[in-house]
Amino acid sequence: MSRSITIFDTTLRDGEQSPGASMNLNEKLEVASALAELGVDVIEAGFAISSPGDFESVREISKLIKGVSVCSLARCRDADIDCAWDALQHAENPRIHVVLATSSIHREHKLRKTEDEIIEMAVAGVKHARMHCGNIEFSAEDAARTDIEYLCRVVEAVIAVGATTVNIPDTVGYTTPIEMFARIETLRHRVPNIDKAVISVHCHNDLGMAVANSLAAVHAGAGQIECCINGLGERAGNCALEEVVMALKIREDFYHAKTRIQTPRLVATSRLVSTVTGLRVPRNKAIVGQNAFAHESGIHQDGVIKYPKTYEIMKPEDVGFQKSEIVLGKHSGRAALVDRAKHLGYSLIAEQLDTVFEEFKKLADRKKEVFDADLRALIEQNIRKQGSTGIFTLKNPEKPEWSLGSYELRSRTGKNPDVSITLRHGDAQYTQSIGEGDGPINALFQVIIQIIGIKATLKEYHVQSVTVGEDAQGEVSVLIQTGPGDENVFRGHGVSTDTIEATVHAILAAINRIRKT
Repeated sequence: MSRSITIFDTTLRDGEQSPGASMNLNEKLEVASALAELGVDVIEAGFAISSPGDFESVREISKLIKGVSVCSLARCRDADIDCAWDALQHAENPRIHVVLATSSIHREHKLRKTEDEIIEMAVAGVKHARMHCGNIEFSAEDAARTDIEYLCRVVEAVIAVGATTVNIPDTVGYTTPIEMFARIETLRHRVPNIDKAVISVHCHNDLGMAVANSLAAVHAGAGQIECCINGLGERAGNCALEEVVMALKIREDFYHAKTRIQTPRLVATSRLVSTVTGLRVPRNKAIVGQNAFAHESGIHQDGVIKYPKTYEIMKPEDVGFQKSEIVLGKHSGRAALVDRAKHLGYSLIAEQLDTVFEEFKKLADRKKEVFDADLRALIEQNIRKQGSTGIFTLKNPEKPEWSLGSYELRSRTGKNPDVSITLRHGDAQYTQSIGEGDGPINALFQVIIQIIGIKATLKEYHVQSVTVGEDAQGEVSVLIQTGPGDENVFRGHGVSTDTIEATVHAILAAINRIRKT
């Protein structure tokens, strides 16, 4: 008989710590809603005391997201724990996640505490958290490098004072599946009160083994996996939710474990997180990558046509892909568009449908075929042009956004490009020309920031094809920096069959984010 594994999603906390992946409040609410619909058990909404923005995010998610436990991280400090509770108190099932390092490296070089002092701090932290609520998780930071005898002492002590979940993190992605299995098995056999708490694991991917280590822990008896959509997180990231969930589903015969994740929503959730963070999903990414169910080899194609299981261990529909593409074109109507959008995991409200359908018709006039990836890109871009996500509206009225009116660009070998561009801001239009710049992209950027009147640099510029063919849409991502530090780096995203137009949309999207901060 299979046991149930708790899926603890930390995309909004550890995932957001990926450089350049910060989200505003409305984006966090949208991701949190998608995670709830996906069926995660716990959403770690942030680290409440770390910033006013994190506090507000935890508080608003706690108020608005139902049917899931909402969690905030806190160090073993009364101020951290009290702040976490202030943010969480409106949640249906609040969880305070208390963390303290236990390895000798962290004890000696970071905390400068003895073993006994660490246990005293851990016990005091859990006791203080229990004053606020009964759902308490304790994380022994760098547990994978902590002496096992000492780790057993720490785990026993925090369970004795009320920890209901004990997390065993591989904080630096150092351990191996065999070692992780042995560590969890040892805790289960040597900690006398281990049956009073759920064993959790939080594995990082520095050596590419985060998913394997998490699965090894489950095999040894762990009951919770901490993970992120698309494997986001510090450095090389965390255990990828979509990968570990599908591994448990496909190999339930081996792990005898299952989750309550609604797997057909994995692709849509992955795409949402990718769009709001600006971190693209590699084409060959397991489960949710564009090539995950693509077959180019003639031998593979022949096998799949005759019997899909020859080369596919899961159905595309199981994760949110479709077996076959429904070709949409300029003669398609609203009903076809709505039906296809639903198959891709999007429910459009009336205002969104009007905008998307209008842009779809324009795209269909330029392309012979509109593929699923085209439609996803179009929907995601145009939903975010509105003041509402369709789920939550922003509390304060939006400032008028800058948008593209028109542009002219002339680029010649050995000469500076000539650019003339018209931007709209509310009811006003502004036009300016420039005959300088290190190439057409630099010239576009320079004329745009001159019109808007900001000082900024184009830190990163990426362009890729959304689909295939000579009429494929170009997808552009940019990072714009307005000052020192990650807090002054803003991303933008644009899609069009015209790559230059997509570039302008991406630059303006980033600038509009700057103006909202």
